[in-house]
Amino acid sequence: MSQKSATATRRLHCVVQHCSHTRNKSTARLKMTQKTYSNGSAFPPKTPGLMRIYSMRFCPWAQRTRLILEHKKIPYETVNVDLKDKPDWFLEKNPLGLVPVLEIDDKIVYESTATSDWLDDVYPGDRLQPSDPYRKAWDRIVTEYYGKLAGSIYGLLRNPENKEQAVADTLKHYQFFENVLAKRKGPFFGDDKPSLVDFLIWPHFERVPVVATVEPRVVINREKFPRLAAWFDAVSALPAVQSTSFDAKTHLQFLESSKSGKPNYDLGLEE
Repeated sequence: MSQKSATATRRLHCVVQHCSHTRNKSTARLKMTQKTYSNGSAFPPKTPGLMRIYSMRFCPWAQRTRLILEHKKIPYETVNVDLKDKPDWFLEKNPLGLVPVLEIDDKIVYESTATSDWLDDVYPGDRLQPSDPYRKAWDRIVTEYYGKLAGSIYGLLRNPENKEQAVADTLKHYQFFENVLAKRKGPFFGDDKPSLVDFLIWPHFERVPVVATVEPRVVINREKFPRLAAWFDAVSALPAVQSTSFDAKTHLQFLESSKSGKPNYDLGLEE
């Protein structure tokens, strides 16, 4: 896939799924407006020594990085960006025009896996990446395979004429994750505690209930996929997940707003 095609696909992914009120208040995020900055917005001054994430409230890729920030309790501030009408100052920080972007003092890192790896290296407390090279390699395989699940789920929303194939693919992907979890020693891919891969693959699993409103067959069947269902329950209960998650109803509201070509990025925020 060309870089242009990959960028276009990822932009579509960020439009096709996100939304709602967070369930619990963050313990790491510093108070700052959650309203979206668009083209023409003044650049919000930075706080020296404080991590900043340029995000979009409903982007699953940005959610990956926010999950790491929350789980590690890293103090940070958020600047949400209008991905349809980006400020010039945002494009100066990431010429790709995508979120997430991390910035602290004179350092800038972007792309969800790069930012997550970087945070785990810079803030090594409660290390999320395994030390065993083989386990680390397999965690990366799981993370890469996760893209197939995202593709089949989005296929159900974008191409209803190919619904049967998309459902079959989704269930096949569930089986892959079920098989990997069978070799782990706990509810998480990190055994008895969450690891980096748990957080990296969560955002699109969070959106499965949204897709299930359109196609109920993609609900994670507890008899066919008991380990995956237990994993879903365990991850959804994590404080970091609860502070970044959105319910299915609001996801659907955001999806509806995006059909006009002007997504309501500030959906659910108090006036």
